Amino acid sequence: RKSALQTTNGKKRERRKRRRTTVLLLLLLRMSLWTLLQSVLLVANAFAVLNEERFLEPKSLSQSAITSGYVSAHGFKGQLIGLIYAASYLRMPLLAANAIVIFVKVLFG
Repeated sequence: RKSALQTTNGKKRERRKRRRTTVLLLLLLRMSLWTLLQSVLLVANAFAVLNEERFLEPKSLSQSAITSGYVSAHGFKGQLIGLIYAASYLRMPLLAANAIVIFVKVLFG
């Protein structure tokens, strides 16, 4: 038969265990969001540095393919072209985001 003190200690242990589990889950979630942010930044950087003449033109992924009517602006390929051109206009914000990520990586490892 358990005493009142043992029951109280057991409840405290359960609360501490639940709290540790919650903190661990929040930590894992935060790390996953940070990794996801870095992945999105990496893909945006890749789109921003694509050269139109050397890479996009031969694969019909340039803006001229849409204006000439070769590619529909509402289709998948047209949307991809729009995404690539949007990323190329975001070079300055990408520069700032890269600087922040580098600073955080240097500071926290």
